[in-house]
Amino acid sequence: MTAAAAAPGSPPATAGLTREQMAAARQDRSRRRVLALALVAPLGFFLLFAFFAPIASMLVRSVHNPTVAELVPETLARLAGWDDAAGPPDRAVMTAMAVDLKRLQGERSAGKLADELNRRLPGLSSVVKSSARKLAQESDEELAASGAELLLASNARWSDPMMWYALEAVGQPYTINNFLTALDLEQTIGPESRIQARSSAQVYIPLYLKTLRDAFIITVCCLLLAYPLAYVIARASPRNANLLLVLVLLPFWTSVLVRTTAWIALLQTNGVLNSVLSWSGLIRQPLEILFTETATIITMTHILLPFMILPLYATMKGIDPSFMRAALSLGSRPFPAFLRVYLPMTLPGLSAGAMIVFIISVGFFIIPALVGGTEGQMISNLIAFHMQQSGNWELAAALGALLLFVILVLYWVYDRLVGIDNMRLG
Repeated sequence: MTAAAAAPGSPPATAGLTREQMAAARQDRSRRRVLALALVAPLGFFLLFAFFAPIASMLVRSVHNPTVAELVPETLARLAGWDDAAGPPDRAVMTAMAVDLKRLQGERSAGKLADELNRRLPGLSSVVKSSARKLAQESDEELAASGAELLLASNARWSDPMMWYALEAVGQPYTINNFLTALDLEQTIGPESRIQARSSAQVYIPLYLKTLRDAFIITVCCLLLAYPLAYVIARASPRNANLLLVLVLLPFWTSVLVRTTAWIALLQTNGVLNSVLSWSGLIRQPLEILFTETATIITMTHILLPFMILPLYATMKGIDPSFMRAALSLGSRPFPAFLRVYLPMTLPGLSAGAMIVFIISVGFFIIPALVGGTEGQMISNLIAFHMQQSGNWELAAALGALLLFVILVLYWVYDRLVGIDNMRLG
């Protein structure tokens, strides 16, 4: 379409066309839309199944735990009418529980119920398992006739209302308890339930703060190392710049596991670093660096340094050197000229690199696991622990959801700050 045809008041592009030509034009536009959709569809399906679906599953799992509701549905149905002011539940509830425990023992699922109750009220695991073993020896007729008495005979704690409060709490398919635990809070069980700080040691909030602090330190270290190096590459001759870029990209051709193992060899007690320092006389005793927070920061700074260099280099390459020369020729000194002229023009690359390094640092797993030890662990390692060892996938999902929320908040703050800076520069 020409400029004259696109001007206001000009005749439409279809003016002068026959009806057949207009129909052909519409069909052509439809074919183009279908073709464009077909080209984009694979990427859309990939994002749906590889990105959005796992995140949605994690968010649902963090609040949805139907394990107990599926294990003892009959008991929970009868427990719904329990008047907790009258003491323990009536015989019908206890009889249903005895029948369910025998069935679970036969299905080898009593351990699942024991684990869920034990997370809510420590000490109940042995009660459930021992009762299930004893009740499995009783006949169905005896359980139907005197199941309540047999349940109380298997363990006296079944007469404690707190047992049933705990069962009622974990029997809810949807719960916020995992998020409360992830925030070092807990919901008390009893007739007057309330949310309070967890009575045991605070674990998750300090680890979140430590993760954010380490990620910030790593980002600053990468920035301090990457900025001058990116400047040198941007101002170097084409031949030298290509050589330096190859050296920057060289780590991408090596596995992260290999690079991490190399740092283990460098930082261990009898490693290269301590050997050189001892040989030079700078230290008398080997430095304990490996399996510390310092080792995590050093290794992750090395691994993530290219992610800071490349955005900075791309931005600096597009800056005309005559800007600095003009500032100097107008009487400005080098350092003030750098702060007022050059640094503001590199802020897009600086902010992009800092955001990339920070986000990757927050969720890194393998490096803290290999070189961090107990002191250098991050929140991702605790999430992996609950998924692989404790089996508490719901708590792991809640921890992951909170980490996602923190990242989104930080990205929103970053977007606001970058938008304000761009308005000022404009």
